[in-house]
Amino acid sequence: MPAEAAENKRLIRYVDAIAEACAQEMERDPKVLVFGLDVDDHKAIQGSTAGLVEKFGPERCFGTPLSEDAMTGLAVGMAMAGYRPVHVHIRMDFMMLAMNQLVNMAAKSHYVYSGQVKVPLVVRTMVGRSWGQGAQHSQALHSMFMHVPGLKVVAPSNAHDAKGCMIAAIRDDNPVIFMEHRLLCNMTSYVADEPYVTQLGKARIMREGKDVTIVAISHMVIEALRASHYLEKAGIEAEVIDPVSLRPLDMDSIITSVKKTGRLLIVDNGWLTCGASSEIMAQVIERLPEGINGKPVPMKRMGFADTPCPTTKPLENLFYPNGKGIAEAAYRLIDAKGKIDLPSDHEIKEVDEFKGPF
Repeated sequence: MPAEAAENKRLIRYVDAIAEACAQEMERDPKVLVFGLDVDDHKAIQGSTAGLVEKFGPERCFGTPLSEDAMTGLAVGMAMAGYRPVHVHIRMDFMMLAMNQLVNMAAKSHYVYSGQVKVPLVVRTMVGRSWGQGAQHSQALHSMFMHVPGLKVVAPSNAHDAKGCMIAAIRDDNPVIFMEHRLLCNMTSYVADEPYVTQLGKARIMREGKDVTIVAISHMVIEALRASHYLEKAGIEAEVIDPVSLRPLDMDSIITSVKKTGRLLIVDNGWLTCGASSEIMAQVIERLPEGINGKPVPMKRMGFADTPCPTTKPLENLFYPNGKGIAEAAYRLIDAKGKIDLPSDHEIKEVDEFKGPF
């Protein structure tokens, strides 16, 4: 059922939407199971696996040893054998210990065996800052996985799309990397009771505008929406796009928006070098080689500072893009020498989570 067609909607948290998606798919298909480090812990991965052990038992929801390579190999083997495992890695940083299993096994088996083997595996993984995660516990490495044919990569920014993407990923016959940002975990959106699928490869227009296109990834969607409020006070309408799915990537929606606004700002939740922002910008340039009406399209990228992720709050504030910086960058694409009036740090309030248009 299309997401927008569902009726029984209520506000729930991002993590609750993931838990609900898994529970509904486990009810629908006995081959679906959830496992990984601490999934059966009393905290239930911030609530994202809450109730699964009690409802489906330890054979379908179980914890594993701290052995990423071996457990990912187990997940790949399960998928090849006809199960649909959801493997929880918790932190993306430590997926590096399972790169052979993910890149050489999961991603390539369908191709290597001439389509006779399917690997319907979902790998859940968390990224982002919170209480000083630092250089080895907060990295967003999605661009590494975007590079690999055979893998799909999704990064939903709200509870509605988190549920729809999880159901779509579980039902997909290909391995899917499901990236979650810690700061999104407790954010709420309107989510339907019924199961529904968010189409992978289709971007979402979070806010319409005519002056500048802001493409934002994962938690940067929240910062981009905050920036759009600042820009609105300056008389500028920003169109904010959440790709939702990074591979496949909906470039058609981005190109349509850029043709309308004539300007592009890409805000990644990761580093810029060889990153998702580079790919998006390169494809825009390739598709609009003459620019718009013979004029080049002003573009800019934003993302992590070019250092390892810091631990302290003051350094984090410099390392990660924020709403004020995004607003300033977007404004300069319109007025290169201009300056936008922005609230002081103590005046800034968190923008409400994206709750519509569902």
